[in-house]
Amino acid sequence: MRLWYQSFARASERGQYGEALRAAVRMSADPGTEVEIHAIERGGGVADQYRYLEYRDTREVLDNAIQAEKLGFDAFLLGNILDPGVDECRELLHIPVLGLCETNLHLACMMGRRYGVITVNPKFTPRILENVRRYGLWQQMAAVELMRVTRLSSLAAGFVPGDAQAAILDQFRTAARSCLAQGAEVLFPAGGTLMVLLSYLGIREVDGAPILDGIPSLIKMGETAVKLGGLLGTFTSKALTYRPPEGDVLAQVHHFYGPDVYA
Repeated sequence: MRLWYQSFARASERGQYGEALRAAVRMSADPGTEVEIHAIERGGGVADQYRYLEYRDTREVLDNAIQAEKLGFDAFLLGNILDPGVDECRELLHIPVLGLCETNLHLACMMGRRYGVITVNPKFTPRILENVRRYGLWQQMAAVELMRVTRLSSLAAGFVPGDAQAAILDQFRTAARSCLAQGAEVLFPAGGTLMVLLSYLGIREVDGAPILDGIPSLIKMGETAVKLGGLLGTFTSKALTYRPPEGDVLAQVHHFYGPDVYA
C-alpha cells in the first residue's frame, strides 16, 4: 500500500519538526505500507491561517493529488489542520482522500462523549470552528481554548529543551485543563506541528484525559480507507457531492483546462 502524505510546510521550514514528523509516520504505518511525505515546493508554505495564502498553496496540492493518483498511490492524506482542498480532491480523485481535521474530529467523538479543541493562535480559531460546524460535530465539542503562538514556526523551539519549550507546554496544559473543566473528555490539539511536538515529547494525556495524536490517526485511517474501499468496492461516493463532470461537460472541461483534469 502506498500513501501520499501532503504537508503544507516547505521542506526548508521543517527543521527538527520534519524529523519528528517522519518518525511519527514511520512508527504509524503497517509493515508493507509506504508513506511518502511531500512538502510545498512552488508556494510559500507559511502562514496558511490567512485565506489568500492558503488558496495559493492549495493549487499546488491539487496538482499533487492528481499526480499521486497517476503514480499509483492508494490514498491521498492532507496533513493540514484546515483540510484545504479536501472536497476538491475528492471530486478529482478515485482514491480515498482524508483530511487531518475531519478525520480526527470524528475519532475524538468515538474516544469520548465530548472533546475539547486547543488551537495554536486566535487567527486559526475561526477556521477550525468552521470545520467543526461543516462536519456536523458542533454539539459534541465541549470547549475551545487558544494558545498564543503567532507564527507556527515558533513551535519549532518546543523540540529543544529550554524556556521556550516549557512556555509552549505550559500554554497547552493551561488550555487543556480549561477544556476539561468545561466537560471535555478528549483533547484535540488543532495543529499538525503541535500534534507532532506533543507526540515527540511523549505527552499523551492531561489529568487522565487522552490527547488525540492526529498524525498516527490519519495514517491508520488512510490504511483503513484503502482496505475498506477494497472490501466495499469503493470508498468515496461519486453520487452527488463528489461527482465529477461527465459527457459534453467533461469534453468542454478538457478543451479549456487540459486532459489531466478529471482524467
